[in-house]
Amino acid sequence: MPPTLASLVHHSALKLTVRAGEERLATPVRWAHASELADPVPYMEGGELLLITALKLDAEDPEAMRRYVRRLGQAGVAGLGFAVGVHYATIPDALVDAAAEEGLPLLEVPRRTPFLAISKAVSAAISAEQYQAVTAGFAAQRDLTKQALGGGPAGLLAALAGQVDGWAALYDATGAVVAAAPEWAARRAARLTPEVERLHARTPPASLVVGGEADRVELHTLGTSRRPRAALAVGTGAPLGTAERYAVHSAIALLTLTTERSRSLHEAEQRVGAAVLRMLLAGEPEHARTAAGSLYGDLLDAPYRLIIAEAASATAARAHADGRTAPHGAPRPVDAPRPVAGERAVAAPVRAGEPPAGPLAALAEHVEAAAARAGEALLVVPDGERLVLLTADGGAAARACVGYAAAVDQARTTGQALVGRTDEPVMGLSAPAGPIAAATAYRQAEQALSVARRRGRALVEHEEVATGSVVQLLSDDAVRAFADGLLRALREHDATGRGDLVASLRAWLSRHGQWDAAAAELGVHRHTLRYRMRRVEEILGRSLDDPDVRMELWLALKATSGTE
Repeated sequence: MPPTLASLVHHSALKLTVRAGEERLATPVRWAHASELADPVPYMEGGELLLITALKLDAEDPEAMRRYVRRLGQAGVAGLGFAVGVHYATIPDALVDAAAEEGLPLLEVPRRTPFLAISKAVSAAISAEQYQAVTAGFAAQRDLTKQALGGGPAGLLAALAGQVDGWAALYDATGAVVAAAPEWAARRAARLTPEVERLHARTPPASLVVGGEADRVELHTLGTSRRPRAALAVGTGAPLGTAERYAVHSAIALLTLTTERSRSLHEAEQRVGAAVLRMLLAGEPEHARTAAGSLYGDLLDAPYRLIIAEAASATAARAHADGRTAPHGAPRPVDAPRPVAGERAVAAPVRAGEPPAGPLAALAEHVEAAAARAGEALLVVPDGERLVLLTADGGAAARACVGYAAAVDQARTTGQALVGRTDEPVMGLSAPAGPIAAATAYRQAEQALSVARRRGRALVEHEEVATGSVVQLLSDDAVRAFADGLLRALREHDATGRGDLVASLRAWLSRHGQWDAAAAELGVHRHTLRYRMRRVEEILGRSLDDPDVRMELWLALKATSGTE
């Protein structure tokens, strides 16, 4: 610890005597400074032992001494040393009384003790304290390194908690606690998740100090990338000393090395994952198992789900690019699926790409963190503007995707974007599949993604597509444009007041072409209905005997039923 007034008083060579302020002798001394100025405060920083001979002071004036001592106390001066036998034989009573009144420690310096000796004693004590701190810091670094190599992050945190006499916790990229020491600290650390999320929004390296009722917590980002991959929390009962600061900095460096090493391994794992997924989609599960080895555990053997995600901005761009003209003058549906891997006529679309960015990076980190906490295998492959994930059916990663999507949908409903994110992902989730059905699962995920785009939802499961009504698929703008174009001539005819062809067509189609039943529903004679259907055929130039024509007309009527 730094030198104190008490340690200087007890220094046998200095022979200092306490004349006032005995109750504050434990005050640390940052430096010893001699000054004969009537007002030395502008040149002080606080924490100094001020040494004087009262050369320019009227030390016997009580009022002048009260002003002088009060100003020193307000400046944070640690104490006052008065040399006797120079200008005054003893310390004047006015100064002693003023120091006692202010509570400022006043030390009597004998004539044979030069101020230089006091300055050297303070300097030597400060140097010893700094050397001790550096030595303790190196020892802490060795201990932390040993623990990191032997016990991983958990061992390092336990050692760090002991070094700072407090607690330490490690957070992942989502702000979730992944390790803490001691064990009880996990609950305290979990309450700081909002602060960790705010810290992650800053440009690294970044730190934050949070004051609690029982402790003081420092938060530090870990990693060298633009987006922090982890954070460290250190809680103590008081501000960190020099030795404790060395220990924290060492822990940050070691955890950063661990994080960066993990990132490099993660990127290599993604490249292996891309190759494994290509083999699965090509119908070669045995080769995929051989390439994966033990990397993904039993993920490739148990039922899994395949998820395809893309950013909402990419979805909009894809819709705009695909809005070309189709037959009958209607735009081509914007959600035509991409070629599916595993089909012989096309190459597999999945390829090892750059690490995901933006909303896909946030999604990947969220799902990977959930899988890591649950100890389950997960295959994550960036695929251009998409992210492909292979997760265990019913596992933590799949649930994390569903939960993430629910939060996005809730934020959209309330008109509030999630914190720090404005371009959220859209996801399609396949039905459970096995290794021989990976291409089918990929196709299902693309179909579900297509429906999610049309419905404006963050996630759609393939089961919803398979068990829902086909009518829900008619809400697409391109489908409505096709329907409006197909029925426009009939509506223009009805607008002239020459008949009700659209309503008659709907009634006839809904009654499966039964003339009597449809005519009764309309309240007209069946011959009138026959005449109207002939007019429909004449206006459209198409035969109602063709089942494809009847199907298109019925779907067009359903697609526009809410706009009439």
